Amino acid sequence: MKVLVLRFSSIGDIVLTTPVVRALKKQIPNIEIHYATKQPFKVVLADNPYIDKLYLLEKNNLPQLLKQWKSEKYDYIIDLHHNLRTLRIKLALGVKAYSFDKLNMEKWLLVRFKINRMPAMHIVDRYMATVAPLGVHTDQEGLDYFIPEKDVVQPCDIPTSHRNGYAAIAIGAQHFTKRLPLHKLIELCQRIPAPVTLLGGKEDIVVAQKIEEYFLANNQPNKVFNACGKFNLNQSASLLQQAQVVYSHDTGLMHIAAALHKKIYSIWGNTTPLLGMYPYRTDYVVIENKELSCRPCSKIGYNHCPQKHFKCMNDLDLSAYIG
Repeated sequence: MKVLVLRFSSIGDIVLTTPVVRALKKQIPNIEIHYATKQPFKVVLADNPYIDKLYLLEKNNLPQLLKQWKSEKYDYIIDLHHNLRTLRIKLALGVKAYSFDKLNMEKWLLVRFKINRMPAMHIVDRYMATVAPLGVHTDQEGLDYFIPEKDVVQPCDIPTSHRNGYAAIAIGAQHFTKRLPLHKLIELCQRIPAPVTLLGGKEDIVVAQKIEEYFLANNQPNKVFNACGKFNLNQSASLLQQAQVVYSHDTGLMHIAAALHKKIYSIWGNTTPLLGMYPYRTDYVVIENKELSCRPCSKIGYNHCPQKHFKCMNDLDLSAYIG
């Protein structure tokens, strides 16, 4: 059997599909698995041993990919993205497809009217339901993330103050309303009894520097190791793997931490775990403000609070969970 798995973005969503890939590979004899994703997310899957061939979607190469895929003569398409682009692919290839049910109506009801019709199951189990017709079942082994040896962070790359243990905080998220504001991030660092390593991309450097500067100004030079923008994604995953505990917003690094079986304090702003994307098969604590009638206000996030008060993060009682 030869199958093409489709999931184009983003980091967390792709990590959440890894149990499907693993189960297909382990449970169907002699299966060949091809996976298509966008070029920027190659790193998430490049070292996954269950994928036989990885295709990378770029701005203008879909027609070329369609020609290649037609020549592969797939038995099935496993569509875990289910949008207009994947519909075009399925129509062009003309083979049997199994498509993920995105539950858009249920999400809309929850976000728009706060009516919860979402199933009480994780999105991974909904992904697995997509391949159930092939006789594939959940193996209970959690998510996968494979860190290549060259990207394993060594003790010499970590400050002396952090070599005996640290807590990792993934300070970023794609949308503003999914991120703690600066003063709450500082409070979070203060409440954590261990040294702290800040993780994020280049877009998080400014906030991380302000956190670092705060603790330097308050005579705590060894409290914070600012790793934002200094390590690639695999290296950041290595830092997560070496952490004693992980604090994270609803973002890709949270799901990578879950794949590495870390204990996670999962911090939620305008989105909600009810949508089924909480940490999967690892020890975790949900930190959220349940006292707001306006939450959730989006299934993804916004660049500003629609109500202009941002109480889901500003009023979050961290003391109830930490310190």
